Amino acid sequence: MENKSKITTKLIYNELYTDYSDYIMNTTIQLDKALVNTLQGLKEYPRQTYGELIEHMAKVFKSVKKRNQYDEFLHKIQQAKMKELWDNKEDEAWEDA
Repeated sequence: MENKSKITTKLIYNELYTDYSDYIMNTTIQLDKALVNTLQGLKEYPRQTYGELIEHMAKVFKSVKKRNQYDEFLHKIQQAKMKELWDNKEDEAWEDA
């Protein structure tokens, strides 16, 4: 009975592991030791994987990039109004007074 239980447990484990491993795609990348040390220092907790860390960094980068695009958009909109305010004849007349 105990042997049958071990076999059943092993089969369930193998089935779960096989199904789970189908969804994980691992690859190897080469990094300079200095970069690995930098990544090590950026970990939020000791057991955080480099994959989790890089994923978090990518999310932060996307957020900053989106915010920067918004800032550039506002700057372009404001340029026309600033040109109108600064490049006018009334102000130029005061410069010569």
